[in-house]
Amino acid sequence: MSRIGRRSLAGGFALAMLLAMLLAGCTSPPPTTSGGSGGIDHVVIIVEENKPATGILGGSSAPYLNKLANEYAVAANYAGITHPSLPNYLAMTSGTTAGVTDDCSPKDSGCTANVRSIADEIAQSGRSWKMYAEGMAAPCRADNSGRYAVRHNPFMYYPGVTGDKASCAAHVVPFSRLADDLKSASSLPNYVFISPDLCNDMHDCPMKTGDDWLSQQVPKILASAAFTTQNSLLVITWDEGDDSSNQAVAIFAGPAAKKAYKSDAPYNHYSLVRTIESVWGLQPLTDNSRNAAPMTELLR
Repeated sequence: MSRIGRRSLAGGFALAMLLAMLLAGCTSPPPTTSGGSGGIDHVVIIVEENKPATGILGGSSAPYLNKLANEYAVAANYAGITHPSLPNYLAMTSGTTAGVTDDCSPKDSGCTANVRSIADEIAQSGRSWKMYAEGMAAPCRADNSGRYAVRHNPFMYYPGVTGDKASCAAHVVPFSRLADDLKSASSLPNYVFISPDLCNDMHDCPMKTGDDWLSQQVPKILASAAFTTQNSLLVITWDEGDDSSNQAVAIFAGPAAKKAYKSDAPYNHYSLVRTIESVWGLQPLTDNSRNAAPMTELLR
């Protein structure tokens, strides 16, 4: 081949490489999953009421809960932060009790949590969230009604949520709306917080009543598209133990949870907040969550 021919061939090859590089630079990167840096698409949290770990694990009144604990991951040394209920609900959704020390109503003077909540961080990250309260007569309801206890609905205490009535009504809704949202992975929010009513959360009714309710509702969640086609996590925990011990348990279930795993490490509500912040790359809301150990050992 002549010198001119070799130069033409080399020039053509260089041009082809340049065009390939330019085309590659114009190609959009593959989309990431909604789960963000941790790869978890949905976190669904169900909070039950006032039962110590000794009455739950191995207890004859909670066969379904024990089935889940044996099949998935359980934090057997998980504890509430304080007593009574409301400060614990605030702790697990904002990383602080916000100075609240009793079960006051959000309509009471001084009974608001003027802090950023996990809802603020989740929305800022581009993810979606909803609070589902069983028995709540209408969205964004700030007073007790029947077996609905507003003290078990922490988002009604955050001015950042309640200050915009339309947004509050879209995010803090009756539990009955969950069934429609479970119909597709896209309609289920990334972060879901569920408060059963005063009977099904074991507060006013026996543990077996709450266990039966969970045996009816949890399979629907685990069978939903968000859990069968995506990497999602279900957490079942208690706001507190009893007067003798504030130790409860936390069960991690679903595709994001380890199978047949038990941890005796000391965790609490701040650890749960830290876990969500960790898997989704969120900034810690408070020093309480920043200094808490994330419960990532329970995750796959």
